[in-house]
Amino acid sequence: MYSLKDLSKAEEKILMDEYALLPLALYSAQAVREMDRIAIKEQGIDGFELMNKAARFSFHALVKQWPDTNNLIVLCGSGNNAGDGYIVAALAKKRGWNVQVFFASSPEKLNGDASSAYHLCVGAKVTCKEFNDNLFNRLCQKKNTVIVDALLGTGLHSEVKGIYAEIIQSANRQYLPILALDIPSGLSANTGQVFGSAINADLTATFIGLKVGLFTGSGRHYSGKIVFSDLDLDTAIFKHIDPLADRLELKGLLKNLAPRPRDAHKGSCGHAIIIGGDLGYGGAIVLAAMATARMGAGLTTVITQEAHRTALLSSVPEAMIFSSQNMQDIEQVLTKADVIVIGPGLGQSAWSEKMLFAALNGEKTLVIDADALNLLSDKFLSALESSAFKTKKHIFTPHPGEAARLLKSSSSEIQFDRVTSIKALHHQWGGNMLLKGSGSLICSDNGSVSLCPYGNPGMASGGMGDVLSGLIGGLVAQGLEPSYALQLAVCLHAKAADIASSEQGERGLLASDLIPIVRNLLNKL
Repeated sequence: MYSLKDLSKAEEKILMDEYALLPLALYSAQAVREMDRIAIKEQGIDGFELMNKAARFSFHALVKQWPDTNNLIVLCGSGNNAGDGYIVAALAKKRGWNVQVFFASSPEKLNGDASSAYHLCVGAKVTCKEFNDNLFNRLCQKKNTVIVDALLGTGLHSEVKGIYAEIIQSANRQYLPILALDIPSGLSANTGQVFGSAINADLTATFIGLKVGLFTGSGRHYSGKIVFSDLDLDTAIFKHIDPLADRLELKGLLKNLAPRPRDAHKGSCGHAIIIGGDLGYGGAIVLAAMATARMGAGLTTVITQEAHRTALLSSVPEAMIFSSQNMQDIEQVLTKADVIVIGPGLGQSAWSEKMLFAALNGEKTLVIDADALNLLSDKFLSALESSAFKTKKHIFTPHPGEAARLLKSSSSEIQFDRVTSIKALHHQWGGNMLLKGSGSLICSDNGSVSLCPYGNPGMASGGMGDVLSGLIGGLVAQGLEPSYALQLAVCLHAKAADIASSEQGERGLLASDLIPIVRNLLNKL
């Protein structure tokens, strides 16, 4: 486990954010195309000049990322994305590089600005050929070579097949860096899902508006590092188009966290009650209790099975433990809570059902996680469907499997369009919704969607959700609005995982490793 002194090495990294230079608004592909249309048709901006700006920005990003490059292979498709690629090829040729363009579709079929870009490329004496896998493989053997993906843009809506799939698979097999123009080919700009196959980019240069698909689902895996240019468009254009989601920024969230009053005491810092830890599931409740206490809740009470008392006292002696089986006693304890966290290690036994019923029957803000969600979807739907429940500021924290059960769907359907899925969860159940996963999504009680850009595959280990539910509960207990508490806890949790992984790697990361780092983040910034 990390100690506070270990964190001193990471303090500079805490302040660093790879997304700091990117806008916060995330758009659908349709919205970005509308911005492009407004710029060209209504504001009279030349479309070919916009294409040139996108290409120049991409080329400069390439040079900055890989300064030793002198060999370039550009893969072009049949639309405006190909036009960007042809201009990048021309820029590289003018720099004296060896440049080869492979096209998947005859450039003679190009129209408008893309056709002009092709002829500019030919005029720069760039060699352009139909894709040939043998030649492509030979050229990929040259040192200081970068591949540019200009095959498919944001308009893709179906599975990649034929020559495009062949080119994508061949490019991914090479041990070469890849720059994707606007979006990795084969990746959905709206959902972050892969249409059969997608370019696995190391760097993505994207334009006009950030696409939400770059940041959620499989987007983070395939996009690599993201750089952005608005192509110097008038900011008035963006005011007319609503984003699909907003990207969260930890530093901004922490700025809104008020310091504690100098006369604070445990009674004024909130009382969190955590319910869970059925027989055989004691670890989850211990992790949740540790996280809640370290988040700063004034009082932490754990309602659990008696068998876990010793483990809790040894791990979190600051927590109060209540293990009575008398429901009247439990209901009386629950009246003292500022927030109730239910789900970590809850199980699905008769005892579990009684605990959930007691929590739902009260008027307290609820953080509902893990098996509490599974029980809700299975046996307590009538409670959820009541209009009174929908108006509460409860917090649901499902992963895709739990979300699927709540929506009577499948995890693959949830993952196929995560933004639509979380909106459906909010529409059906109200409150504040979290959809966990790569690019975790939050739908606040007002219906707005936000996205957490932090986190890494090291978080794919047991107990992470238990720690997160405890963090959320600890913040809500202190009087933070549930929507703000949820956003802050999710970002703290994911950023802590990034810091831990940067120090010791992703494999072997434990949920408990994050707790001291979260505390440090909470108090350092």
